[in-house]
Amino acid sequence: MSAPPLQIERLSPWIELRFSRSPGPGGQNVNKLNTRVTVLFDFESCNSLNTPQRKRIRDRLATRLARDGRLRVVCHRERTQARNRSTAETRLVELLTEALRRPKTRVATRPTAASRERRVRSKKQRGDLKRLRQTKPTVDD
Repeated sequence: MSAPPLQIERLSPWIELRFSRSPGPGGQNVNKLNTRVTVLFDFESCNSLNTPQRKRIRDRLATRLARDGRLRVVCHRERTQARNRSTAETRLVELLTEALRRPKTRVATRPTAASRERRVRSKKQRGDLKRLRQTKPTVDD
């Protein structure tokens, strides 16, 4: 049984939105309107997440954490504030979903006899090639 998907509506009490001037597209709007959106998610105090999930977010998204420990997502691709906000919120949910996904555990397997033989054969061929490249001293020296 998998956990229910994260929804921005459930996370909104712990989200702060900040708006600022955008370096992206927008013509004269760039100089006048605050279209860049920064989403700050306080996952440490979010009661929708348990302690192992918080630790997983902290470890996997460490480069995206602001100084105060909140998860930070910035978007300034679109021309309007509303579209940037929507894009940033979607990206936040994607990041959280990916960070909370448990990786599959690797099952160790042994190499087959044929693959070991191929490996040894290729190593011998490589050694032979290197041996052919070596200069041999002549009898005249």
